[in-house]
This record gives sequence, C-alpha cells and structure tokens, in this order.
Amino acid sequence: MLSLQVSCLCGSAPCLLCACCPSAKNSTISRLLFTFFLFLGTLVSIIMIIPGVEKELHKLPGFCEGSGSVLGVQTHVDCSSFLGHKAVYRMGFSMAAFFFLFAAIMVCVRSSKDPRAAVQNGFWFFKFLVLVGITVGAFYIPDGAFTSVWFYFGVVGSFLFILIQLVLLIDFAHSWSQLWLRNAGESNAKGWYAALCIITFIFYATSIAAIVLLYVYYTKPEGCTEGKVLISINLILCLVVSAVSILPKIQEAQPHSGLLQASLITLYTIYVTWSALANVPIQTCNPTLLVRNSTGSAMATQPLTTWWDAPSIVGLIIFILCTLFISVRSSDHPQVNKLMLTEESAAGAGGEAAAVESGLHRAYDNEQDGVSYNYTFFHLCLLLAALYIMMTLTNWYRPDESLQVLRSPWTAVWVKICSSWAGLLLYIWTLVAPLVLPDRDFS
Repeated sequence: MLSLQVSCLCGSAPCLLCACCPSAKNSTISRLLFTFFLFLGTLVSIIMIIPGVEKELHKLPGFCEGSGSVLGVQTHVDCSSFLGHKAVYRMGFSMAAFFFLFAAIMVCVRSSKDPRAAVQNGFWFFKFLVLVGITVGAFYIPDGAFTSVWFYFGVVGSFLFILIQLVLLIDFAHSWSQLWLRNAGESNAKGWYAALCIITFIFYATSIAAIVLLYVYYTKPEGCTEGKVLISINLILCLVVSAVSILPKIQEAQPHSGLLQASLITLYTIYVTWSALANVPIQTCNPTLLVRNSTGSAMATQPLTTWWDAPSIVGLIIFILCTLFISVRSSDHPQVNKLMLTEESAAGAGGEAAAVESGLHRAYDNEQDGVSYNYTFFHLCLLLAALYIMMTLTNWYRPDESLQVLRSPWTAVWVKICSSWAGLLLYIWTLVAPLVLPDRDFS
C-alpha cells in the first residue's frame, strides 16, 4: 500500500484514495490536485499581505534583519522584500509560470496513451518541487519595472478570467434549471416549479437591493457622474437580458432558457459593477477607497482601515467556487463544452469496474480513448485564475513610481466594467445564436 502511494507521488502510477472516498476518474483527481496547488499559492499570498505579519516576523530572533541574533549569527534577510504587494505579485508570477509551463507541455495530448499524459496525472511530488523552485526564483527578480509591467499582465488575465467565471455561471444555471425542470416533469410535482420561482425571485430581489445600495453609497446628488452612468447602464443591460431570455422566439429555440439563468447573470453583473466602483479613485465617490504602502500598513495621513474591502472578499469566494467547478464540472451543455474545450468521455468504465472489484479506492484511467478535457486549456484557465487572485488580493491597486504606495487606477474600473459588458453580450449571444445561425446544430 505504501509503495503504491509513493509511486503515485513520484511516478505515473494511479493514486490510491482514502477509504472514505469512492474510486474516482484520474482526470478529476488530476484537476483537483492542480487546483490544490493554486489554492496553496493563494494561501501563501494571503499570509504575505496580511497587515502586521512583518512586525510579527521581527519578533522572531534571527529571522529578519535587525531582529537580533541567534547563537551570535546575525541574519541579513530583509523581511519587507517578501511581504506586501510585491510578494503577492511574485507569487502570482510563479503560479502563472508554473501553469504556463504545463500548458505548453500538454499541447495536443489526445489520450492517456500519450507519454505526456503520465506527467499530467502523476509525479506530484516533483511537480511540487518545480512550483517551489519557480517561487524561490521569482523572489530574486529585481524590482525595477517588474511590478508595474506585471500589473498589466494581471489586468488582462483577470479580464479573461471574469469572462470564464460568467461562462461557468451560465453552465451552472443551465444545469440547475434543467435538473429541476426534469424532476418536475418526472414527478409531476409543482414544488420544483415553485422552488425555481423562489430562487429566481431571491436573485432578482438581491440584485435590486444591491443596485439601490450602489446608488446610495457610490454616488452623490452632486457629482460622481461616472458612478451614476455605469450603474444605470448595467441596470438597463440586465433588464434587456432578462427580457430577451423569455421572448417567445428564444423560448422556442431554447426551451431551457429562462429567468433563472438571467437572474444569476444579473446578480453577477451587479457584483462586478460593485467591484468596479470600489476602485474609483475619488474618495467622495468611493467610501471603500484604500491608500496603502507596499507592505500593507495604512499611510500615516489616512485613517486606519481594513486591507481587504468587501468586493475583494466576495471575489475570493467566487474564485474558490469557480476554480473548484472547473476541476469537477461535467456539463451537459454542448455550447459550453465547446467553449470550455471539455467533453466527458465514457471511456474508463472498465477501469472503474476493476477498481471496485479489487476493493481498492483508486483513481482509474478514464482517458484511454480520448481526454475528457483539454489539458492545455485547463492550465491556461488556472493561469488566468492565478492572475485574477493576484489582482483581487491587491484590490487591483497599482504601485506608484517609487513602488512604495498602492493607488486605485481608473484602469481597474474600466477593465471590470468592460468585462461585465462583454459577459452580458456573450450571454445574449448564447440566447440568439440558434436564431441567427439556424443551419447550425445548437441542441
């Protein structure tokens, strides 16, 4: 048993799972373990940016420069160099580089018969060493222009990941609605329809309440024109999306489309709008505006506030849920599968039966006839997720020329707003595509 687990960590052998876990597909286990690496890097980033960590480290004798000596040995480690926003940027760089490396290695892998599939699904101990090595190397990158340039890489990557989040929400809402409607049809129980109506009502009520709060806290009777315009535009677009989703022509082409999906997309759009307004660099129009130095402590001229604002905390939760969903999703939505480059394969049934018969809880190979997801695209999704969490943990703030002060730029505002518009247009396209392109199969 121990030798098999060592083979899993250091080789390409299938992993044995704990007794409480059922046998699982190798493809699912691999995605979960790569996601675990991403979460581990995220946890390290959170620790590095928490205010007061540097002060606590200085209390450890011999750990930081100026913190005393141990056995007469004085350390010369500058703790500020691996704390604060610069450390988060380096962790983001190391995770992005790690996933980019695997995205490049796994190009055009078609099945588990490809030797590279063994690298994807095994050798986890060595993968961890590679990640640690890249991380250590990232902290030797000179400050210079790295932080300022990497900020824009983070902006672009975050924009794309917000769109991926929206696609996943569409997929989730579609599967949710289809499941409940199927249950309602099979059991002839009106309770399923009532539950759909209640959930839809809750989503819309929450969205309306959020819009009211945005007008109250992020606009003023005089001024704050940008906030008023952005909230109003997104409110109108959400109304348009909701109306389009229940048009007779749309319902005829896509019977499963409805207000549940539209209400969830509306709620997410309002969240992105809130997140954008939280980056408006005008104190009178943004009560959550923070001004911080590079190690996370408040500027002397500014009132003491918490480091993470509420939109960042919500963004962190959405990030965790979406990355987990990417890892375990099995969609029955053909359009989403094409867009996300996934296709659940029926291969591997024999491996599952063999695992059950052997009595061992093992990850079995379900990709002998074809991969169940695009390896390269999956790693690119995690790369974008690493950039998104990097920007979220730093509140999308950009360092100034001295690299000592973080300020909220208009760039972050417009990137988030444009991503919300692109997401709404993408959702409208999924509704009208069967009508615009009648010759294509969207069933």
